[in-house]
Amino acid sequence: HNVVLEIQATIPSTPEQPSKKPMWKGVIVAYIVVALCYFPVALVGYWAFGNTVNDNILITLNNPKWLIALANMMVVIHVIGSYQIYAMPVFDMLETVLVKKMGFPPGLTLRLITRTIYVAFTMFIAITFPFFGGLLGFFGGFAFAPTTYFLPCIMWLTIYKPKRFSLSWFTNWICIILGVLLMVLSPIGGLRQIIMDAKTYKFYS
Repeated sequence: HNVVLEIQATIPSTPEQPSKKPMWKGVIVAYIVVALCYFPVALVGYWAFGNTVNDNILITLNNPKWLIALANMMVVIHVIGSYQIYAMPVFDMLETVLVKKMGFPPGLTLRLITRTIYVAFTMFIAITFPFFGGLLGFFGGFAFAPTTYFLPCIMWLTIYKPKRFSLSWFTNWICIILGVLLMVLSPIGGLRQIIMDAKTYKFYS
């Protein structure tokens, strides 16, 4: 969500062929691919392990060794690509501040040093506080729930003003209610999980 507008900004757009058309097709394909990747893992993981599965399902697996090694390699490939995309706005912001406000000369050296320090810092934080599931639930409730579930629905209702009690009106209001509930309950559950994990956690163990 944090790079979708930047992606659309790179697509050529004219009044005859606006960028929203290919962007809409791309978004549909992207969500289908994401659903095909995530839902089978979630459903099969729950079927196999129930609610005893770890946040990282690869920790729960014991055999076969080749599957675990292959899955970990896929995670590495995924993170190498996705981290660059998600961090790009942060890189841009950091470099803009360093050049415009602090007078650093722009160029490859600045990019290399800035991005390396940022990646090293985030890695240090991730290693120091690896409560991934709890943190994801805690911050996800504040950040992902509004932008994913109910703010787009509020914008849709405000802009298009569908007829009251129509299918579109009901669908959007259901998403708004569920999204607000998720925004409230997810941080509570995430904080509870962090507190439970912190009782037995030893730094850098």
